[in-house]
Amino acid sequence: MNGPALILVDVQNDFCPGGTLAVPDGDRVVAPLNRAAAAFAAAGLPVLASRDWHPPHTAHFQAYGGLWPVHCVQGSAGADFHPDLQLPAGTLLLSKGIDERLDGYSAFDGITAAGATLAEVLAAQGVDHLVIGGLATDYCVRATALDARERGLAVTVLIDAVAGVDLQPGDSDRALAAMHRAGTRLCTTDEVVAELARRGTAT
Repeated sequence: MNGPALILVDVQNDFCPGGTLAVPDGDRVVAPLNRAAAAFAAAGLPVLASRDWHPPHTAHFQAYGGLWPVHCVQGSAGADFHPDLQLPAGTLLLSKGIDERLDGYSAFDGITAAGATLAEVLAAQGVDHLVIGGLATDYCVRATALDARERGLAVTVLIDAVAGVDLQPGDSDRALAAMHRAGTRLCTTDEVVAELARRGTAT
């Protein structure tokens, strides 16, 4: 039977206040994502988490021709998930940005420890609807949502559980608009949690 899954995108220390590539108020996504993850787990639905997991030398970094300062280097404290993020038991981890030649923005570029892609994981679990929250709205969240839509998945983005870099003012708003144009639903965490509760009552 097909159903939804939740993916938490890159809620890592380097993207939160105090990190080397901090998203303004990036840690505000943690509380709503914890609520969403708990609700999905309680409903027996898949929860996944992606992380940037860059090698020290990568074309993603400014020192090697990329756009960004060094961040989320494999094994570093900055690459750890935010300490307040509560990942349910059984959360499936996907690592991305591991190819030194590629940016790896989308969670669909990530792989599990066993080498499976996100697309393979979702197909194996019968997922036809991806609910997305995390960091950053205008890069990895946007890329993940648009990739999911291109693959024919229904997509919901939790607007209170995302935050953007906004290198250019308005980047996050433009990203949300692009996701919406592609058929992504934009709603709050509380709306999705309430829908899961109704779904559970109906089964």
